[in-house]
Amino acid sequence: MTEEKEDTHIAIFNGRAIRRKLVENKWYFSIVDVIRALTNSIRPRKYWFDLKIKLAEEGSELSAKIGQLKFISVDGKSYLTDCADTEGIFRIIQSIPSKKAEPFKRWLAKVGYERIQEIENPELAQERMKKLYELKGYSKEWIEKRLRGIAIRQELTDEWKNRGIKQEIEFAILTNEISKATFGKTIEEYKQFKKLKRENLRDHMDDLELIFTMLGEAATTRIAKSKDVNGLEENKIAAKQGGEVAGNARKELEEKTGENVVTEDNFLGIPEKLKKKRNKMLENAEIISA
Repeated sequence: MTEEKEDTHIAIFNGRAIRRKLVENKWYFSIVDVIRALTNSIRPRKYWFDLKIKLAEEGSELSAKIGQLKFISVDGKSYLTDCADTEGIFRIIQSIPSKKAEPFKRWLAKVGYERIQEIENPELAQERMKKLYELKGYSKEWIEKRLRGIAIRQELTDEWKNRGIKQEIEFAILTNEISKATFGKTIEEYKQFKKLKRENLRDHMDDLELIFTMLGEAATTRIAKSKDVNGLEENKIAAKQGGEVAGNARKELEEKTGENVVTEDNFLGIPEKLKKKRNKMLENAEIISA
């Protein structure tokens, strides 16, 4: 399997998180998560182990449909996990006695159909993401910046792939170079500063932090193209230079306002007064990012 994205995606069924990854335009789901959602078992791995033995004894050909992908676990690290596509999951469901089986089949079909729609019309994916963030309480202004940031990030990772970057660790190294030059912190240091664990760092950035993140990544893409860099070492130099563009702009704004752009606050926890206080800084930052 060749993974198209590095991220583990989360789908929700009846309040249960189902990890999934996109591979060649097909969703692959964590089998253990599916079993946990259907059975409420406190030992879903043991349940799956026993079920595999039972299916093998029955002569099932299901094993051909099962693969392994790296999914992020509760400790924040990625581990190889048994997974299957929609067809494989349907077969597994047939072997699990559960009242939730039929609702889960309908949910699974809907998830797969939505992906087909999104491939044909990418704007639908953005609309679903907007609704998700709105339900979480984010403002429309913040959501627009977050979605723009996702597009800029995708453009950058596509550029990296075209310039010899293939391994997940290489993407992480380059991202850290941009972050260090932009904010003076690696991604992990930034998350610790904001007291985050498994949460997505960018979902807990405020408007200013998102703006400078976008500037650093957009500048890196431009520099990589203009200098025609290739391989990890050359891309590291470009990433540092792109981050420095954003870092210098951040320092200039902080000098003129007397306030730090990077704060310990998670976005949703920022008091309303502080949000208003930072609006003046935001107006200046909007000019920088335009």
